[in-house]
Amino acid sequence: MRYFIPTVAAAVSALFLCAAPANAVATDCAAPDAPPICATPSRTWETHSAGSALSLPRATVKILAMTIVPPHHFWAFDNIITRESGWNVFAINPESGAYGLGQALPPQKMGTHGPDWAFNPVTQIRWTYDYMNKRYGNPIRAWEFWQAHHWY
Repeated sequence: MRYFIPTVAAAVSALFLCAAPANAVATDCAAPDAPPICATPSRTWETHSAGSALSLPRATVKILAMTIVPPHHFWAFDNIITRESGWNVFAINPESGAYGLGQALPPQKMGTHGPDWAFNPVTQIRWTYDYMNKRYGNPIRAWEFWQAHHWY
């Protein structure tokens, strides 16, 4: 069981990354009526110099998150992470120093969930999900707060 979830996540990632469905429709984020998912991140974030070489594709990280975050919370979790870090494990806010998928500040807080917090998306996802639950009650309430303040 220990290896089951990572194996399933890798298999599902391969399916998503290698075979797009024939009826796939791209979202036109340049359109005047673009959906909210097209919004740019709330903060200016950048990739750590090692990020481009080490980070997993966005789709793979999202699939890993789907194995951790319950389906009824995932849409809100996704909205926040998309805006905070763009699903970049190495995202850094140059103004505040916030780091990672959930933009932890200080970043070392994620160490409560593992010593590999600086580069492991699973550790960052678990920490971020727990943070949303502890501070807001759940990711849906965290998303409601984010919409009102453009931070969480």
